[in-house]
Amino acid sequence: MGFAAGHGQVVAQTASVGFDISLWQFAAPLLAGAATRVIDTDALLDVPGFLGELVSRDVTVAQTVPAYLDVLLRHLERHPRDLGALHTLCVTGEVLGLDLVRRWFAAHPGIRLVNAYGATEVCDDTMHEILDGVPERAFVPLGRSLRNVNTYVLDHNLQLVPLGTTGEIAFSGVCVGRGYINDEERTRQAFVPDPFRAHTRMYRSGDFGRWLPDGRLEFLGRHDEQVKIRGYRIELGEIEHRLAAMAGVRDVAVVIDGDLGATRTLVAFFTTDEAAAAPDGAVRARDFLAAQLPDYMVPTYCHRLDHLPLTVNGKVDKAALAGLAGTLGHGGVTRTAPATPDERRLAVAWAEVLGVPPWNASARTTASSRSAAPPWPPPGSSPT
Repeated sequence: MGFAAGHGQVVAQTASVGFDISLWQFAAPLLAGAATRVIDTDALLDVPGFLGELVSRDVTVAQTVPAYLDVLLRHLERHPRDLGALHTLCVTGEVLGLDLVRRWFAAHPGIRLVNAYGATEVCDDTMHEILDGVPERAFVPLGRSLRNVNTYVLDHNLQLVPLGTTGEIAFSGVCVGRGYINDEERTRQAFVPDPFRAHTRMYRSGDFGRWLPDGRLEFLGRHDEQVKIRGYRIELGEIEHRLAAMAGVRDVAVVIDGDLGATRTLVAFFTTDEAAAAPDGAVRARDFLAAQLPDYMVPTYCHRLDHLPLTVNGKVDKAALAGLAGTLGHGGVTRTAPATPDERRLAVAWAEVLGVPPWNASARTTASSRSAAPPWPPPGSSPT
C-alpha cells in the first residue's frame, strides 16, 4: 500500500467479499502487523453509526468510494464531530472530484486523503496520490505507480506518447493477472506482451490519461466512453473532467441524447453545493466549458440536478441519465420560438445543418428549471 498500515494501525473492512478491494482491506493489514475491523452492512447504511464505529474502534485507515464520501461529508457538514484516531481515508472506484477534496479538508484538515487508482485485472490499486491538502491543480491527479508496477501511456500502436500527450494507460509487472476466465477473446485484447520488457505481460486498461511534468498521471476518461458526433471523436470523460473543475460543482456526467444519426447531441448533468445553486447555473456551466474546450466538445445542453442517479454499486447510472436527457427538453439556454413562417423555415434549415433537433415550443424551459430534483430516488444515494 502507498500509506502506513503497520503495527498499531486499525484498518476498516467496508467492502463485501464480492469486491476486489475487500482483499487488501482484510489481508494486507494482517500481513503488515496491523488489525482489521470488519464493519457490517447495517453500520455502513447508517452514517452516524458508521462514524461512531470508526471512532469507538480506533480505526486509523478507512476506504470508501466518492459517492459515499459525499454522503459522509453532507452529514459531517451538518453535524461536525471528531473522527478519533482516523488519519487516512482512501478513496477509490471512481474519479475523485476536486470539490469533494476541498470539502473534506475544510471539515477535517488533519486527515489525509489517498486517491487510489487501478483495476481488478492488475490486483486492484496500482497508483496512489497521497493528499495532505487541496492540490494546486484544477483536478486531482492519480499519483505515481507503486513499486514493481510499470505504467505506460501508449498510442494505438502501443508506442509511448510524449509527455503531456493523451494516450491509453497500460500496466505491466507482477501485478498483471492471467486473463479472463472462459473468455479468450477479451483476454487476447486486454492482456498482451509488454513491448518494452521481454517475457512480461501487459494489461491495457482502456482508460485514457497523460503524464504530468512532475511524474504524476492525470486521468482523462474511458475508451468505451469515446463517441463520434458529426465526424469528431470525443472523450466524454475529458468533458466531465473539465466541468468537475468548475467552482461549486460536485458530481458530473455527460451522456449522448439521440440515435446514431445526425441528431446526436452531448448533454451534461451536474450537481452543485448550495452556494453554487444559482438559477443560471446551467448557462454558466456551458460558458465555463466553452472557454476551455473546442466547440464540438461543448455539450449542447447542461442540466443541474439535486442528485445524480446511482447504480446498486454506488456509481453514476448513465443509462438513467441518457433516458432523462430525452425527456427534459432543451433547457440549457433560454430561447424565443420562431414566430413567422420564414423564421420557422430558417430554424429548420439551421437544425439540419447543425444536426440538432428543431425548436419545439412545447419543450420551452429555462436554465432555472433544471434545479428540480430528478424523477427518481437515486438508489444508494442516501444511506442515512
